[in-house]
Amino acid sequence: MRIVGHLDMDAFFAAVEERDREWLHGKPIVVGADPKGGEGRGVVSTANYKAREYGVHSAMPISKAFKLCPRCIFLAGNFKKYTEVSDRIMKILRKFSQVVETAGVDEAYFILTSDVQGLSEVRLLKPPKSDFELWKEAKKIAKKIKDEILEKEKLTCSIGIGPNKLIAKIASDFKKPDGLTVVTGEGAENFLKFLPIRKVPGIGPKTEAKFLEKGIKIVKDLPSDLYERILHDDTPLVIEREAKSIGEEETFENDTRSSVLLLETLGELCREARQRFDISKQKTFRTIVLKVRFHDFETKTRSRTFQKPASDFKILKSEVLRLFLPFLDRRENPKNKLFRLVGVRIEKLEQ
Repeated sequence: MRIVGHLDMDAFFAAVEERDREWLHGKPIVVGADPKGGEGRGVVSTANYKAREYGVHSAMPISKAFKLCPRCIFLAGNFKKYTEVSDRIMKILRKFSQVVETAGVDEAYFILTSDVQGLSEVRLLKPPKSDFELWKEAKKIAKKIKDEILEKEKLTCSIGIGPNKLIAKIASDFKKPDGLTVVTGEGAENFLKFLPIRKVPGIGPKTEAKFLEKGIKIVKDLPSDLYERILHDDTPLVIEREAKSIGEEETFENDTRSSVLLLETLGELCREARQRFDISKQKTFRTIVLKVRFHDFETKTRSRTFQKPASDFKILKSEVLRLFLPFLDRRENPKNKLFRLVGVRIEKLEQ
């Protein structure tokens, strides 16, 4: 039997800011781009639960968030600080499980007892008298993880426990914030079947709309092959995931041809990519990639690979701009199309 946990920090970026600034307590907080009085571009990174009461959520255009809740406190955020807090949280998690897969700065999967790919049998729970006792002990461990994170970091998290990664992730979202949900192997089908299909990771608004057109509203109505994949997901945990690339993208609220806006955005994306690069374990990169998407969704990428590894921010920015400039004229944009998205990525990272 495999028991998998999924830890998800509650409104992580906003929660860290509220913890660190007493005057923010109890206020609706949005971390993301500058709203500029409702005219700003960019999106919401995180909204705390107070802000969500006004309909604000992550990935929402920041201008819409401002219109929904102009009294929200809008913060630019501090990715370096969030990463440092995340590192301490993952260190706590690894005290309770030797098999941890980080899935982002604010979430991770962990094994409590399992055959783990690439390892011999890992037994983190002593063999109990019954399966019931095993799940009961798993819940105790999850509670200890939550308590230690709250004690040491003054932050809440939600944990889901299940027989596979997918069910554990669904379970962690079941009682947010500060939730703890255990879904046993025997109870998995009853837990899943009446959930709205949108609760399944990977089913977004467009996929949901297609299913709804067919009368598929809850998980048990999904095609049998998809339902079985959810119920018996056997995706292994990846214990150490080394960064192969670092990238940032910006989708414009309105398609544009403004060279000033485009160049300023690319400069900001370079800065954000470099910030993430600085706090990663990597020291150099060899490839720079530019991504462009036009208003009609035609997407193009251009890249430059250096003979020698590089780490200089000035090189990153100058090369991105060099790759992009032909898109401002007929060399790369003969029909003078509007731009929907631009992105920057660095690849072939080395320590």
